[in-house]
Amino acid sequence: MQDVFSYIEQNRETYIGWLQDICKQPSVAAQNRGMKETADMVERFVREIGGEAEQLETSGYPVVFGQFKGESERILSFYNHYDVQPEDPLDLWHSPPFGAEIRDGYMYARGVADNKGNLMARLAAVHACLQVRGKLPVGVKFIVEGEEEIGSVHLEEFVEKYADRVGADGCVWEFGYKNADGRPQISLGVKGMCYVELICRGANTDLHSANAAIIENPAWRLLWALNTLKGPDERIRIEGFYDKVASLSDDDQLMLEQMIYNEEETLEKLGLKSFLLDLKGIPLKEKLIFQPTCTVCGIVSGYIGQGSKTVLPAEARVKLDFRLVPDQDPHEILALLRKHLDEHGFSDIEIQSFTLEHPARTPLNNPLTRAVVNTSKQIYGMEPTIMPMSPGTGPMYILCQHLGIPAVSVGVGHFASNNHAPNENISIDDYIQGIKHIAAILEEFAKEV
Repeated sequence: MQDVFSYIEQNRETYIGWLQDICKQPSVAAQNRGMKETADMVERFVREIGGEAEQLETSGYPVVFGQFKGESERILSFYNHYDVQPEDPLDLWHSPPFGAEIRDGYMYARGVADNKGNLMARLAAVHACLQVRGKLPVGVKFIVEGEEEIGSVHLEEFVEKYADRVGADGCVWEFGYKNADGRPQISLGVKGMCYVELICRGANTDLHSANAAIIENPAWRLLWALNTLKGPDERIRIEGFYDKVASLSDDDQLMLEQMIYNEEETLEKLGLKSFLLDLKGIPLKEKLIFQPTCTVCGIVSGYIGQGSKTVLPAEARVKLDFRLVPDQDPHEILALLRKHLDEHGFSDIEIQSFTLEHPARTPLNNPLTRAVVNTSKQIYGMEPTIMPMSPGTGPMYILCQHLGIPAVSVGVGHFASNNHAPNENISIDDYIQGIKHIAAILEEFAKEV
């Protein structure tokens, strides 16, 4: 692979320029800002480096589908997304969010880590292999959606409509990061998600708070309902919630023991003295990776502006996310939540569901996993941290495991990339290394059996 690696180094500035170009183009799905222009740009990149490309329509933003022929019948797909989060709050950025400025070896831009850096690294790797070798060792597909940051709301529709297009022998998933010690992370799955909003309504209008003596306050009622969901011991109290949580396998236990998680640096970075329940070591890693959650993401009710306003609110709302692990089903969890609220006297509280994602896992002993792990050691010169499953969530199940396709996550971000936050960034050196890693994966995956 040294010939390909040398070419990547020689064309370093070209590949950096590609990344700057796409990061300068806003693509905020939540605001329908720059989406068509970015989809067109991704399609053009695929075509210009020698692939076939088209935009496959959905009820929302299109999926850019790219395809390259390979020497073998084996196919490796890349899942990415061209949409990014809104850039707010603007006043905390040190440079324009869509300026793609490079400072001290880092590029700063909204979406550079999530997910345009990974997308362009993969396109650059394919380009380098084709330029040097004239062919790819395996067939390659790019599946680049435009709605990941708003819940991949039409990806299932896409998979059903274009099932004949998405088949592959393996998929390199969208994200990947380095730990604080520079060690790359390789994730073999994602947690699932049941994201809901609970709505409690009272009077048909806000009232003077003097009426609180005789009129029920929906904010209090919502708080009482929330108190039934989870206790101070962090145990979720919905009956049946844990019934389908899969037991840990011997491989799971081994990966937890070998997984490096720098507790001290993480706590220092977050300004904390300890983790939840004062967990450490294996129990901490097990809870992070293999235990489900119930999280209050935000509460709104009444007056929360400057100064005081004595008001009895007419409505209270809370957004909750349940991160799920194998073998939990988000639809079943939603039904259990409804049953729980009803049985505890809160049948009046409305549930609106948003994201319902299944958890997804890829085995440790798998050709794609072996290809990614072995090449990681070659590129980075150290053992990677293998995450049995990411604590985060994505539509991996519907696009991959649901169709029998193994998926592994690796990429060009780092522990302080500030995804979804001001001053999002990646290291330029990590980006170039990431291009080399993808090129090596293409070569290695062709050999794995």
